[in-house]
Amino acid sequence: MVNACSCQATNLAWVNYAQDFGHNHYSGVRGKMEQILNELHASGGNSIRIWLHIEGQTTPEWTNDGHVSWNGRHPRQRLAQFSPICATSQHPRVIVLWNGAKNEQYHYRLNGLIVDTNKLQSYIDKCLQPMVHALKNEPSLGGWEIINEPEGEMIPGHHDSNPCRDTSALEGSGMGWEGRLYTADQIQRFINWQADAIRREDPGTMVTVGTWNPKPNTDRFGFKNLYKDSCLIDAGGRSQGTLTFYQVHTYSYQGHWDGYSPFQKHYTDYGLDKPLVIGEFRESEAAGLKITDLYNYAYYYGYSGAWGWHAIENNWGNIRTGIEWLRGRNDQQKGVFEYKVAYMGYLRFYLISKMEVADDCTPVSKMEDVDD
Repeated sequence: MVNACSCQATNLAWVNYAQDFGHNHYSGVRGKMEQILNELHASGGNSIRIWLHIEGQTTPEWTNDGHVSWNGRHPRQRLAQFSPICATSQHPRVIVLWNGAKNEQYHYRLNGLIVDTNKLQSYIDKCLQPMVHALKNEPSLGGWEIINEPEGEMIPGHHDSNPCRDTSALEGSGMGWEGRLYTADQIQRFINWQADAIRREDPGTMVTVGTWNPKPNTDRFGFKNLYKDSCLIDAGGRSQGTLTFYQVHTYSYQGHWDGYSPFQKHYTDYGLDKPLVIGEFRESEAAGLKITDLYNYAYYYGYSGAWGWHAIENNWGNIRTGIEWLRGRNDQQKGVFEYKVAYMGYLRFYLISKMEVADDCTPVSKMEDVDD
């Protein structure tokens, strides 16, 4: 029997952006991460979202020509996701691999994986597959997010006879705010290949993408769902490279929602075939709603969970207020994640324990650097 739940919690995201893991960075942020986990547990939260590679600043290890390679002659930098405190805090960890919402100094590394399939396969072979293999039996693993907000670098306004590649309805939507760099099918292939590798290695795990707005994640309201199974498989050709749940982000602009926000809709309005989590939101950009209103709406309007943005900002106390508002609620008639997950077999959210990963993307038992 599936022990279902609605995922009401937070984004930890990072302590030091792109500098939390690899090259022994974790030792400097471990205390803050443990503090957040303890406070999340005390507030009644049950899951957390954290970012890993981002644009490849400190993980994984790279060759000079942009392929991913682990060299055993070098020290192994520990990528310690969380400490043993997680074992008692009962929060599944969703690991976000990449970030498309920023185009910064090391973007060329991520760019290589998106446009060059040889480089992408090197990442899958040398890092992703070994990491998933080593972690697939960890009770701490909540799931994998391939990329956060890939629309930040996607080309809007592209007309195509294939609806999976057509972004014409997204012209003027805000898509491409970091540069109009990639076609929809390039991003879809990037997602498809990694999702396929994850699900082949660990068929029961959860996989998602953090979409900037519901617009590219629904076939209603005149838009196209770029992340449905058929689109991902069409772009990448790998049959298991699909998502197990959808995730959208939402922020108001100049005090107003855009008409498509999940806080203006019921889950069923989007016509989706998978559970939907509201993956980012905050009170300061919520059209005047309070944090308790937001968490309450997510719970009662069919969504599979809500992750406030984000724990390291000054609004962590505000997020905790929202989480505490839902403490102990698991109404099977309200939060529909219980039904959808039990029915579709998607739920794989367990207790968090310990994960430490070397620069070859395999778990290790110590945080300090060691030579072979």
